[in-house]
This record gives sequence, structure tokens and C-alpha cells, in this order.
Amino acid sequence: MRAVIRLLALLLAAASIPVHGEATFSERRTVIATAYNSLPGQGAGEDHSLAAWGDQLEPGMKVIAVSRDLLDAGLDYGTPVSIEGLDGIWYVRDKMHRRWRNKIDIYMGEDRGAALRWGKRKVKIRFEPVSQDVRTANR
Repeated sequence: MRAVIRLLALLLAAASIPVHGEATFSERRTVIATAYNSLPGQGAGEDHSLAAWGDQLEPGMKVIAVSRDLLDAGLDYGTPVSIEGLDGIWYVRDKMHRRWRNKIDIYMGEDRGAALRWGKRKVKIRFEPVSQDVRTANR
């Protein structure tokens, strides 16, 4: 009987271990997700790999851009994000033009084909909102 109780205790403990940190993400949201690249002719300015906060993007980075309304929801610079359909944790390092609402843009390096295959779709994201103090400092 004790062996059964120990086994149950171990199973319960294992079930509470976060997978990819997702268990710590308190916020969930459905957004429109598109993809972007750092290729000539895409984006503004001469340096197509320069993000809005000054980060230099490089292929292989797990980066997203967010619409500005999502900044107020706590998806500000550096926020880790889990994206339905994609492996790993992605990080907010870029922001989009003010015309977009409830949208993320997933960085796909210089792989234009991958961005085209992704297309435009609704996805569920999970994240832990950045505090108001941090959001104010990032602006």
C-alpha cells in the first residue's frame, strides 16, 4: 500500500513540473500571426535586420514583433511567448506599425519560403505580462 501511495505522490509531483515554462504563463490570447524576414525590400530603412527597439536580428533568433495594442496587454520588449504550432519560447524584440491590432509577426530570418508557407493564421499564444513599470521604461 505504501508503494502505491509513493507512486501516486511521484506522479502528482511530476505533473506539476512546467514544460517549456508554459505553466508559468498566466495570460492566454488568440491573435493573428504572420511572418516576416530581414531581406532587402522588406521593412523600413536601409538595415532590414534592425528591429524597432534597436536589436540586430539574425537568422535563427526566436523573435516576434507585436502590434502596439498588445504592448498595453503586457507583451512588451523581452516578453517570453509560447506560440501554438511552433516549438520553443519566442521573445518580443520588435513592434509593428500602429495600424495593426491584435497581431504578431514571427521572424523567420532570411527564409522567405518559410514565411510564405506560414502565411496568415489565428494562433493561441501564452505569456507572462510585463509589469507596468517595465512597460513605461521601455517606451
